[in-house]
Amino acid sequence: MGRIPYYLLMEKKFILCLALLSLIAVSSFAQIQSATTFFNSISDFYEKLRTYEVNVSVSMPERNMNGKVSFARPQMLRIDFTTPKGQVVLFDGNELIIYLPSQETILQQNVTSKDDQVSARGLTLLRRYYSVAFEHGPEAVPLDEGSSLKVVNLILTRRSATEAFTTIKLSVDPNSKLIRRAIATTPQGKVYTFTFSNWVLNPEMTEQRFLYDQSSSANSYNNFLFQE
Repeated sequence: MGRIPYYLLMEKKFILCLALLSLIAVSSFAQIQSATTFFNSISDFYEKLRTYEVNVSVSMPERNMNGKVSFARPQMLRIDFTTPKGQVVLFDGNELIIYLPSQETILQQNVTSKDDQVSARGLTLLRRYYSVAFEHGPEAVPLDEGSSLKVVNLILTRRSATEAFTTIKLSVDPNSKLIRRAIATTPQGKVYTFTFSNWVLNPEMTEQRFLYDQSSSANSYNNFLFQE
C-alpha cells in the first residue's frame, strides 16, 4: 500500500520503545566501566533462561499501556496488550508484526542481516552506545517509597547524540537478578517508565505461541520501519 499515515508512525515509535526495553532483559551485558561484577552476574543469569513471561506496565507522556511479554530463545518475542485491548507485537527473529486493532492496521517489517534494526540493535544497545554506572552505589534501596522490594539502580548514559534516550535508569532486584523497572528519558525531557512484574521463568512454550492469525480485513503496511 502507500506511505504510512503520520498517526501510525507515532504508534510505531511507542511500540518500538517497548520492544527494545523488553529485549534489554535478554541482552548479553559486557564489562562496561563501573559495576562490572554486577553486570556479569546479571548476564550469567539471563544466559541460562530459555523462556520467560512477565507483565509490563508502561507510563508515557501521552498515555499508559499494559500487557504481557512472552520471550523464547533465541529471539522470539510477543507482547499481548490489555491496554489498549487487543494490540499485539510479535517478533519471530525474521519478521516484526504490530497489530493495531483500533485502526484495523497491521504493520510488518522483514528483518535481514543487512537491515537488522530490531534484534541486533536492541541486543547491543546498552554495551555499544551507553556508559553504565551505579546511581548512588551498589546498595539495594526500595523500588518505591515504602516498598518491600529492594533494587540496585543503574544509570545508563548515552555516548552519542544519535541515541533515542539520553539516559535509561534500570532497577534490578539483586537477589533474583530480574529487571523490575526501566525509566528512559528523551532529549526533550519526555519520560517513559516500564515496570515489570509477575515474572515466570522457563515456562514451557512452543512456537505456536509466536504465530499470529492476521485479519484479512485489516490494512497492511510493509517495511514500515523505513517509512517517514
